[in-house]
Amino acid sequence: MDLPHQLKAVTLTHVRYRRGDQLGHFLAWISLVPVFISLGGFVSHFLFRRELQGIFFGVGLVISQFINEFIKTTVEQARPETCALLEACDSHGWPSSHSQFMFFFATYFSLMGCKGIGFWFGLRSRWILNLLHWCLAVVTMYSRVYLGYHTVVQVFAGAALGVVVGGSWFWVVNSVLYRYFEVIEESALGRMLCVKDTSHIPDVLKFEYDNARAARKNMEGGPKSGKHCLANV
Repeated sequence: MDLPHQLKAVTLTHVRYRRGDQLGHFLAWISLVPVFISLGGFVSHFLFRRELQGIFFGVGLVISQFINEFIKTTVEQARPETCALLEACDSHGWPSSHSQFMFFFATYFSLMGCKGIGFWFGLRSRWILNLLHWCLAVVTMYSRVYLGYHTVVQVFAGAALGVVVGGSWFWVVNSVLYRYFEVIEESALGRMLCVKDTSHIPDVLKFEYDNARAARKNMEGGPKSGKHCLANV
């Protein structure tokens, strides 16, 4: 049995670069940004915030990745020849999932900023934050070509698909699903998980700050609720 041919790497986290290549080392870490966003961003968001806008943002990224895998397995376009050195030839290359992930994220995040959803910053800070996400998306796209995992065509295809799917999902969430947010909040599961929507509040930071201070002042001697959110018991 040829053992190496029986093994398959998780391509989202399996990143290699040339020894001594400092730029490659940096870009290898940049390639892991989607993993950091998924685990560090959305998991912690659900645990501590439980905002419906953020939850559906994460759901959209998962749907986007399923679309990417479906297209890859349908088209079956090979990665560049360097895939042999990277041990990545057992997966297809078109479109790039990293590029699609980051451009979906940048598109959706920018549209949220334009609509003023979930932002605690001024207009100038929003533009700076949006610029940061687009820069990360472009650098991630470049990293996949530089490291030899994709061709230029494959990363541009992923970027284009990410923009289209991201924009489409934003429309679905805020034009179709938004009308059901209150129903989700008031459902038995929604109340148990304490999910909420604050996108209708102009200044969420100030709102939560004022309510936290008011709750602290009224905490001593006040009535205590007998119900708790899941994971808080």
